[in-house]
Amino acid sequence: MKEVRDWRSKCSRQLRIVDAFVIIWAVAGAYVIRFGWASDFLLADQESIYIWLSIALVVTWWIMLGAWNSRQSRILGSGPDEYKRVAAASLWLFGLVAIISYMLRLETARGYVGVALPAGLFGLLLARWLIRQHLNVNRQMGQSMSRLLLLGGPSAVAHLARSLRTAKHAGYLPIAVYTPNAEDFPAVEPESGLPVVGNSPDAESIVEAIRACGADAVAVSAGVQLHPQTLRHLGWELASRNIGLIMAPALTDIAGPRIHTQQVAGLPLIHVTTPTLEGGQRVAKRLFDVVVSATLIVLTLPVMAVVAMLIKLGDRGPILFKQDRVGIEGAPFRMLKFRSMVVDAEARLESLKARSDGSGLLFKMKKDPRVTLIGRFLRKYSLDELPQLLNVLMGSMSLVGPRPPLPSEVEAYEQDVRRRLLVKPGLTGLWQVSGRSNLSWQDSVRLDLYYVENWSLAGDLLILMKTFRAVFQSAGAY
Repeated sequence: MKEVRDWRSKCSRQLRIVDAFVIIWAVAGAYVIRFGWASDFLLADQESIYIWLSIALVVTWWIMLGAWNSRQSRILGSGPDEYKRVAAASLWLFGLVAIISYMLRLETARGYVGVALPAGLFGLLLARWLIRQHLNVNRQMGQSMSRLLLLGGPSAVAHLARSLRTAKHAGYLPIAVYTPNAEDFPAVEPESGLPVVGNSPDAESIVEAIRACGADAVAVSAGVQLHPQTLRHLGWELASRNIGLIMAPALTDIAGPRIHTQQVAGLPLIHVTTPTLEGGQRVAKRLFDVVVSATLIVLTLPVMAVVAMLIKLGDRGPILFKQDRVGIEGAPFRMLKFRSMVVDAEARLESLKARSDGSGLLFKMKKDPRVTLIGRFLRKYSLDELPQLLNVLMGSMSLVGPRPPLPSEVEAYEQDVRRRLLVKPGLTGLWQVSGRSNLSWQDSVRLDLYYVENWSLAGDLLILMKTFRAVFQSAGAY
């Protein structure tokens, strides 16, 4: 417990110092840009007023960042909440400055405010990002994490433990399991490997188990066999001991914007909105695809010309590889790629299937003998996929979406997997930024279905930015 308090207080202290430094830098910089370094500026009434205004602005900005809970440990290191709160506090502050200036008819220098706000907001977000990177490095080593007791049914706690272990950046370290009313009481939970510290269905026994294992937070998972009154008493006991209580409902692969809570008769009901796949958002996505793909085609024309020349000089074969793929709602289309394999690659596929490194319906080989020398380079940096920008421009593909499947894959789809066909396949997607060829079939399907269920234009922009990093790192490409 002491270690947990130490990292939380240390992070909070770091954030307070960094926030103060960035705000002073932004406000002082705005003052200098607006009024300069003249030695006699203190003699002017207007400039002296701005000195006091700057001091008040620095103090108020720093306080508002705390008031918006932007330094809470539970939002550090993962998710957009930290950035949203920093931005909200900053925009509210300058909105209040504008309103007060208008109401009191104060002549506030627009240049001063126009520099301080964007510079300060950018500096704060950048500083938070840098601190987050440092925190994530620590968490990958098992440090700066909340020690978590998992409370629930055996299968539910095993799934929760597995999920948390793959997302260490979130800052939760499962240390033990408590299974109320479970018939079996093994010393170790078989799937997660975590010690089982109890199964009595009363709040006092759970609190004692928390004290014994040294947990600083409790995650209540699905399948927990506890009476609502017991959960209420447990919440009171945990609050009195400053121990966090986390509810982990059986909702998987649902993005935050689709989840809303509503209080009804004292019950926090969770509403999950239906994913929007039609209407204005689809029009906006298509417009975005056309503009960006056309721009990228123009910018990459010299690169594509060089690649085409190298392929042609390599073996005098065709430059483009055309393959039948399945698009939105099962519509077939011809996907274009720069040819990275020998001319008779398709004819040799059947003889290589037994040596596949992929899983499920995916055929992948890390050392595919059909790939040419120039093809290995093209695949490493995804240059072979540049002609797919034409598919995007013509409307058969999107910039971001599920992986374009082969007809043979679609024929073998289970009913759930067919939901991938509700949106256009993408030049890139969650599969591209999450491991590329290293993904298993199950992971590929899960990511594609997650995208279909939770699509948004902001999410597409984020995936595109991550794609550039994944391509340059060339991880999982073969």
